[in-house]
Amino acid sequence: MKEVIKKFGLYFISILFLEIAFKLIMHIRFDLQGTINILLYTIIISSVLSITSNMFNKIVSTIFTSINLFVIGLLFSIQCVFHNVFKVYFSLTNLGLGDQLTSFMDETINAILENILYIIIFMLPFIIYLIFKKKLDLKKNTLNSYIAYLSIIAISLALLVVNVVSTRKKDHDLFDLYFNVNEVSLNVNRLGVLNSYFLDFNRMVFGFKEKINKVNMDDIHKVKEKEKTKEKEEKPIVYEPNKLELNFKETNNSSINTINNYIENDTPTMKNKYTGIFKDYNLIYITAESFSEIGISEELTPTLYKLTHSGFMFDSFYTPNNLSTIGGEFQSLLGLYPDSSILTKWRSGNNYFPNGLGYIYKNLGYNTFAYHNNSYVFQDRNKYLKSQGFDNFLGCYNGLEKRMNCKAWPQSDDQMMEVTIPDYINSEQPFLAYYMTVSGHFGYNFVDNAMATKNKSYVKDLDLPETAKGYVATQIELDRALERLLNELEKAGKLDKTVIVLLADHYPYELDLNSINSLSTFDRDETVGVNHNALIIWNKNLEDLHISKPCMATDVLPTVYNLFGIDYDSRIFTGKDILSDSFGIAIMRDRSWITDKGIYYASSRKFEGEEVDENYVSNVNNLVNNRLNISKLIISTDYYSYLYK
Repeated sequence: MKEVIKKFGLYFISILFLEIAFKLIMHIRFDLQGTINILLYTIIISSVLSITSNMFNKIVSTIFTSINLFVIGLLFSIQCVFHNVFKVYFSLTNLGLGDQLTSFMDETINAILENILYIIIFMLPFIIYLIFKKKLDLKKNTLNSYIAYLSIIAISLALLVVNVVSTRKKDHDLFDLYFNVNEVSLNVNRLGVLNSYFLDFNRMVFGFKEKINKVNMDDIHKVKEKEKTKEKEEKPIVYEPNKLELNFKETNNSSINTINNYIENDTPTMKNKYTGIFKDYNLIYITAESFSEIGISEELTPTLYKLTHSGFMFDSFYTPNNLSTIGGEFQSLLGLYPDSSILTKWRSGNNYFPNGLGYIYKNLGYNTFAYHNNSYVFQDRNKYLKSQGFDNFLGCYNGLEKRMNCKAWPQSDDQMMEVTIPDYINSEQPFLAYYMTVSGHFGYNFVDNAMATKNKSYVKDLDLPETAKGYVATQIELDRALERLLNELEKAGKLDKTVIVLLADHYPYELDLNSINSLSTFDRDETVGVNHNALIIWNKNLEDLHISKPCMATDVLPTVYNLFGIDYDSRIFTGKDILSDSFGIAIMRDRSWITDKGIYYASSRKFEGEEVDENYVSNVNNLVNNRLNISKLIISTDYYSYLYK
């Protein structure tokens, strides 16, 4: 029994120490049932490791134990560093996006160095074992040892099941995470790091389908009696739905049948008084690297200030961080919710997207263009932009380097605008120009960031943290690009008939919360507030209008299509036209959300806001889960090929 306690205790103390340390380092709250779950899982995994690493002689057992402790420490380190860099937790599906780290090797190395203390903490069990392994003198398991370990596993597993089942009726609690919802951030927070890895691996190998749940929109839309009376007194104009006749062909594919059923039962958004107001206008559509309203000021970025303080002004717009630029560009281009499990498939360019910007506007007779001032092949942008209908995409090293300096890092948005505007400014046909910018990319310093250094003189005297100054300096470059764009359009007589759309790929997540709040006009939290942003949908002749409805990046594409009077089926997008009668919601990376009634925090499972119907939160959670699930299925099944070909 002494030998059993010694072997089991080594793993149990090591893993429990790492789980507790991780929660403390990452500021994850402790809760009773989640802590019990982690404790019981630690007992189970410690018993399993005690069995497998001590099945052989002393030398082999020592090697196995060393490897196990090293790998466990490495897993915790990866999760910590990855989150501290990208502000999302690592999933095994991210392995298909590894070029994100290798392409920015300097930043990756810096991230490791900045987190070296945490890495040492996570490697402590391994280091201590190497020092004291001789004193431990672990021996080969005996029959009694196996019986003891198996008994511990059986008892712990039974208690684990009881603990999990007790939460079966609660959204985003243990039962939900084990059987209904696949969300790595919630798994890490509630189930622990090792358990999260286990679930992630299991679901990647064997697959995992989330259910489409029933949503009672009547419960969501319930309003007070006074509001109901007001609605009855008004005589609203009746508009047609944004809906087409779709051909749902027979198929044996259960996932496609799930999507078909969802679309058939989804309520289409209605056309509205803004439908077609920009018909036949030119469109400049920009996904701006790390753009945020916190970098806007009337003095330093006057053009951005003008575009965000006139025309449509979206007061409750959010750009959730979904694994860096590729996730942000996904939601801005597709009108779907991104997930790390489908980004690799999307970037391959093999999916069919007839509703992509390039195809839609090309079919309308527009001249279409796409530009990016970094490498044209990074993250296969050349492939997925082609799948959107952009067959003349120009970036660095497939032609743009002949016009501008592509060797600077990051490259200049203003210079990109200067050398590309001539391509379309004199077009006799309407034009669409899509830009993915890069000047706002981290790191925000005055040593190796060319844009921050270029504009340092404008920010050097600001009373801000150094990284905040660096960030504002990069936004000055974006502002210059937009100033140039507006001036050239005005000179060519095209500004009146051109619409500027600009949204971020994500907030500047390299900035810590203190730096973000030093620039912000309100205090932001790390779950919802940091994602609050500005959305630009601007035309020179628009009257000023504030839109208070909660909305997000996935809503932009269908909103633009409605404004341009494009015939489309609103049910095939999980984002919705912001200016329509659709339910307003912004969904965060961890399935937290905000509506006009309040904010729901998924990690704590708490709703803060107005008094709502008892079923309100569960119905909105079901709506959120359904939209995320449908988005994943649309990409994983190449659904649009089935629907349109």
